[in-house]
Formats: sequence, structure tokens, C-alpha cells
Amino acid sequence: MAGVDETLRGHLAQGVTTLCHAWAITRKDGREFAFTDHDMALSFDGLEFRADTGLSALALAQTTGLSVDNTEAMGALSDASIREDEIEQGRFDGAEVRAWLVNWADVSQRWMNFRGTIGDLTRSGGAFRAELRGLTEGLNRPLGRVYQKPCTAVLGDSGCRFDIAQEGYSQIMPVHRVTDARIFHWEGFNTFDVDWFTRGRLEVIDGPAKGLWGMIKHDRMVGNSRCIELWEPIRGAIGVGTQIRLDAGCDKRSETCRLKFNNFLNFQGFPDLPSDDWVVSVPRASGANTGGSLR
Repeated sequence: MAGVDETLRGHLAQGVTTLCHAWAITRKDGREFAFTDHDMALSFDGLEFRADTGLSALALAQTTGLSVDNTEAMGALSDASIREDEIEQGRFDGAEVRAWLVNWADVSQRWMNFRGTIGDLTRSGGAFRAELRGLTEGLNRPLGRVYQKPCTAVLGDSGCRFDIAQEGYSQIMPVHRVTDARIFHWEGFNTFDVDWFTRGRLEVIDGPAKGLWGMIKHDRMVGNSRCIELWEPIRGAIGVGTQIRLDAGCDKRSETCRLKFNNFLNFQGFPDLPSDDWVVSVPRASGANTGGSLR
């Protein structure tokens, strides 16, 4: 138990202890949830750890090497703590988790025995089960540049540097008509060219589904109606009048970067990369093999 302070170590050495577990979950939208398996609420680090949630954790598996620490947390779903609809909407995906071993008689005696993020989260029968991933999980992500013709940046990120909020590249408007939280229709919406938003993004900016977004599969005209279709439904309630934001789409080609966004200086692909056929070509018996222009 590395990192345990002397006061808690002395308490553990007594044999008879007053210990419990406490967990804090911080979602990406900033909301915090705190739980304990003690029969009374605890308070420390500016958080109130609730005792009425039924949250519990399986045994923690930790290693001294680089393999991923792992555990699971289980609990009951309730409107006052973790709600089923918020799990369905993905609001807890990737949330930060901290866990402590706490002396409930003196909460200053505590030891943080886990820190990581929520991985797979499932729910059934009014309960949920969350896989917890340790900090070393980030070491499994591939890093470095990929040599390919399409751009590897995401439109608007630090590599692309394009300001998607500038006029002509995004539109905020209320929903006129929606089907299955996936297909949106507007009458008289012809400000932008057809396909302008294909491969772009639709984000909900108010209502119960605020903050949720989806990638745009099609942007087309159906009669006099403009139809925006997503790859997957928005996992929240969307009705007529809900405010949404549409962001222009990028197909990662150099021509699109240059002509649609005027951002070719920040293009993160390699448009002149030779094709596979050119790379494996063999010398010819006739003609000069000068390695001239590919165009």
C-alpha cells in the first residue's frame, strides 16, 4: 500500500478499524458525483459523498508494471444520482473516477487507491456496471503521424486550426421536423450548397439532449425540404423548436481544404504521396527511367 500516510497506517495497525470506500466521478461536462459504501454521508475535498446510492466496487486489480489497472463499480440507478437516460446518452463515457479508502471516523485519514476513467458501461434491471480503466490505459493509444493522402486532422482542432465558428461554416437554428432523432427537415433552408454539411456535425445546444452531437451522413434536398441525416440517432429527447448547430463537413481531401476552407497551409495529409502501383513498379526495357513528375 504505497503512499499511505502514517496516521492511516497506524489506524490499520490497530486491528479494529473504521474503514469504508468512497468514489468521485467527474464527467466531461464538469458535473461531479460522489458516493460511499458507508451508512452515513462523508465530506472531504469539497465533495459530499452520498451513502444512499447503493454503489459498490469489485476487488481492485493493480500492478507495478505498465499493464492496465482495472476494477468494476456496480450500483443502483436513481434519478437523484446516476440516471439510466444519461448512461444511454453517453454522458458518463470517459468520465474521471477517483477512489479512496477512508477512515470514516476521521476522513483526514484516507488513501487514494485508484484513479482512472470509465470504460464500458452497461445497465439492466435498474442497475449499472461500469468498467474502470487505470491511468496506464492511455499508453495503449497509437501516437505519431500517419503517412496517407487524406488529412489526419479533425476540422477545427489544433492541427487544422480552422475557425469553424466563422460566418458561412456553421448555422444555429431550431428544429422544424425530426424523425427518429436522426433525420431532420427544414423548409426553405437553401442558404448553403447541397452536401455542404455532409461529414460535418450536428450538435444540440439546448433542451434535455444539450451537449449531444452526431456526425452527418447526408445533406440533400428532398423536394422543397432540406434533409440532414445522421449516421446514428441523437441519444436524447429532441423536439420541434430545439436549438441545434450545424457545422460544415470536410472529406479530408486537399482540394476541399484549399477550395472550401482556404486552409491548405494547415493540411495534415500528404497529397503527393505515390500510389502503391508506382511504389512497386519495375524498370522498363525501353524509355528513360528518370523518376520524373507523377502528374
